[in-house]
Amino acid sequence: MSLISSDRVRAVVGLGVSGVSTANFLAKQGLDFFVVDSRENPPGLEQVKTICPEDRIYTGSLDALKELGVTELFVSPGIALSTPILKELAAQGVQMRGDIDLFRDYVKAPFVAITGSNAKSTVTTLLNELLLALGKKSVAGGNLGRPALDLLEDQADIYVLELSSFQLETTHHLQADVACLLNVSEDHMDRYDDLYGYQRAKQRIYRGCKAAVCNKQDILTAPLLAQNTPVRAFTKGIPDLKEFGLIKDDEGTWLCHGVKRLLNTQQVRLKGEHNYANVLACLAMLDVMGLPVDAPEVFAVLEQYAGLPHRCETVRELDGVVFINDSKGTNVGATLAALEGLGDSKTKVIHLLLGGVGKGADFSPLAPVIEKYVKQVYVFGKDAGQIIDIIPTDTPCSHYQDLSEVIGSVKNNVQAGDIVLFSPACASFDQYKSFEHRGMHFQELVNLL
Repeated sequence: MSLISSDRVRAVVGLGVSGVSTANFLAKQGLDFFVVDSRENPPGLEQVKTICPEDRIYTGSLDALKELGVTELFVSPGIALSTPILKELAAQGVQMRGDIDLFRDYVKAPFVAITGSNAKSTVTTLLNELLLALGKKSVAGGNLGRPALDLLEDQADIYVLELSSFQLETTHHLQADVACLLNVSEDHMDRYDDLYGYQRAKQRIYRGCKAAVCNKQDILTAPLLAQNTPVRAFTKGIPDLKEFGLIKDDEGTWLCHGVKRLLNTQQVRLKGEHNYANVLACLAMLDVMGLPVDAPEVFAVLEQYAGLPHRCETVRELDGVVFINDSKGTNVGATLAALEGLGDSKTKVIHLLLGGVGKGADFSPLAPVIEKYVKQVYVFGKDAGQIIDIIPTDTPCSHYQDLSEVIGSVKNNVQAGDIVLFSPACASFDQYKSFEHRGMHFQELVNLL
């Protein structure tokens, strides 16, 4: 039985992964819908034709939305709500929803919602591994892997969703059992007017949540919630009583819950303080769910979990030089996290590779961190000029056409003990299909050295 009204005139706007998933789900509920896409031949079109009559599919323009008498739109994340026709329809009272809103209508089990400018995929997958190790029938997806609506087929004990700011824009009543905002830094400035517009979208994750997890060191993640809503914070600093943080002593650096030492970071497979923060965020979520953070099963996962590809991933060590692929570093915040997690101001051994499409970002926050940790900078791609403008004058910096040229130069400049960090601080679509494609090219080039 459908939980949403059958007398609404609804349309799926935009295909691709999310749109196809939404169309499939609506069809399974026996609900009629239109499909409208501005592209002539959008991805997933042939698949949708098997579940939706062709006379209800409109491609090549969004103009059909004006003629269909729609009352409810399921807008794919890639389509901005500021698109003129959507603004016009919204002003007329047409509901703008997304697949996550629909997921919330139908989900019966608890679910965790995770967002952030960076690290959300790592945290989502790690939390899922921890829940599985603790005996939960957990599944993860959303903006990562399988779309949220597809996960409902699994009838899980708990769902772990990675959510983007674009998905949150069309999510109006999330009410997650646990909502986590990891960090907020400039990203998608080609879609938002400013950082605070982007932050407002991210903050929507807290709407109606039963418990929250935030980053003590990032004020932009602080939730505004009722006083009786449980909140856990994590920090890379020394934690307060109920917080999760790091304590350093003669034996090294410890993951801690308040003053209680849980695990020495030497035993954690993920390396770098930015990754320790990701682990602490997961522990905070377990804690607020009432699950043990000091169970042997938890420690076993932390000792084995290697992270996701293209995220501060060591490609190889050659003649004492470590090559690290952080192609997922598609914004300034990600690259800052990588530099602060891997850098040493005393030695300055990092050769930093930057470039691509900046998405309207301000690169200036990189300058002091580059000055602190970086030996040499190599810049390429569409927005190379904007990056070069902010490089400190006493840091050697060279401009190249592409990544192949960069690697050709790097190999002549490094020495044993150096780190080559490919963390572009930019999107990849000037020269690559995706950050994965870009990262694989980096790996190929490094493995040919």
